[in-house]
Order: sequence, then C-alpha cells, then structure tokens
Amino acid sequence: MRRREFIAGLGSAAAWPLTARAQQAAVPVIGFLFSQSSAGDSSFTVELLQSLKETGFVEGQNLAVEYRYAENQLDRLPALAADLVRRRVAVLVTPSLDFHGV
Repeated sequence: MRRREFIAGLGSAAAWPLTARAQQAAVPVIGFLFSQSSAGDSSFTVELLQSLKETGFVEGQNLAVEYRYAENQLDRLPALAADLVRRRVAVLVTPSLDFHGV
C-alpha cells in the first residue's frame, strides 16, 4: 500500500505546478496603433503609461504593451490593426490626429 500512496502523491506533486500556472490570471495587453513612426509617440505613450502606473498597472510587471507603427503609410493601418486583434489585446489605443486647431 505504501508504494501506491507514494506514487499517487508523486503524481499529484508533479501536476501541481501545471494547475497553479493555469489558475494564474492572464496579463492584460494594451495595443498601441500609430500612423506615424515610433519617434512621434513618446509624449502620448509616456503620459498614458504613467497614468496606468498610478492605478497599479506597470508595463513588464502586470501589463503587456504591443506597439504597431504605420510609418506614415496609412494603407498599412488595417493590417496592423488586424495583427493587434489577433493578439487579443484588451484595449486598442489609436491616438487621434492633431490638426492644431483646425
């Protein structure tokens, strides 16, 4: 009997990490979609990520962020957006264009 109990206990112990990992909450992913290059998003992105940090969401800890840039080629936006949707982002952020008072 002892041998069976030992083997059963060993099997349960081996399965425990898999069960624990499956029960962990998934990290939310935010997708950023920009029409310009990565050089143009710095202030907007920094401000948004700082606001999220103040509410407890920190990139790389409990928040993942995906960035996509169209490099001023607007025809690339649909494919980039589709890529983020396939990634199953929780939120898709698309900063509006600034027309400087127009």
